[in-house]
Formats: sequence, C-alpha cells, structure tokens
Amino acid sequence: MASALENWSAKRVRHQHRHPPILNINLAAAEHMTFGARAADAFARAVGSWTFIVTQSVILLFWIALNVMAWIRHWDPYPFILLNLALSFQAAYAAPIIMMSQNRVAAKDRLMAEQDYLINTKAEEELKAVMHHLETQDDLMLDLLHRLEEQHREMIATIERHAGVPPLPAN
Repeated sequence: MASALENWSAKRVRHQHRHPPILNINLAAAEHMTFGARAADAFARAVGSWTFIVTQSVILLFWIALNVMAWIRHWDPYPFILLNLALSFQAAYAAPIIMMSQNRVAAKDRLMAEQDYLINTKAEEELKAVMHHLETQDDLMLDLLHRLEEQHREMIATIERHAGVPPLPAN
C-alpha cells in the first residue's frame, strides 16, 4: 500500500511557469517617448480630428469671402496665391509629422503583435499543462478503479471461501 502511494506521488503533476511576464505595451511605449514623439502624436491627433477640419474650412471660407468681396483691402486677390502658399506650408510640415506618429504607431503595433504571440504561446503551454494534468488524473483514476476491482474480487473470493460457497467465475 505504501509503494502505491509513493508511486502516485511520483506521478503527481506539478506545473511550473516558464514564461516571461506579460507586458502592457502601451505603458512600455509611453515610458520611452521623447518630447518630440509626444508632440508629433498630439499634432497628429489634432490634425486628424473633425474639429480641425471644420475650423480650417471655416477659416478658408472666411479668407476667400474677405478677398472676393473686398470688405477689407484685397491682401490676397484671386487665385489666392498667399492662401496656396500657407496651405502648401501647412502640408509640407504636417505630412512628415503625421508620418512620424504613424511610424511610431506601426512600431507599437508590431510590439503588440509580438506580445500577443507570446501570450498565445503561454496560453498554449498552460493548456497543455492542464491537459497533461487531466490525463494523469485519468490514468490514476483508472489505476485506482482497477485496484478497487481487484480488491473487490479478492474480498468476494475470501467471503466465498469462508462461507463454503464455490467461487464465482472471473469476468
């Protein structure tokens, strides 16, 4: 009986976590951002908003209306060369700043994809450990059931011997 308990103790499954801790990519990326990176992200958020589009549209319409109707002296007559220069200047600086922000977001997305892969790998490892543990429990339960059946047969045989009853045939 003691050897059976030692055998079961030896078969007992102990799970060990052999994987790196899970990281919050957003916090990790935020810790390493420079002032320029934060400014580029804020600029991209502002330029990429409806508030900016509506505000810029109102300013452009106001600019054009003032110059077409000549309420105030024509400082930028049609074809609005000064307006085109201002918009070209805005586009020349806005595009690279937005691209810097997008490149940073793409790098963060790559880190998140890598972290997702690590989490999926961890989940698969954990699932394999759980399945191995359940299979070991199944094996131990079957072993226990076989031992109980064997003890039951021995007990019936002992009772029959003492009672003088002929033994039952084995299944």
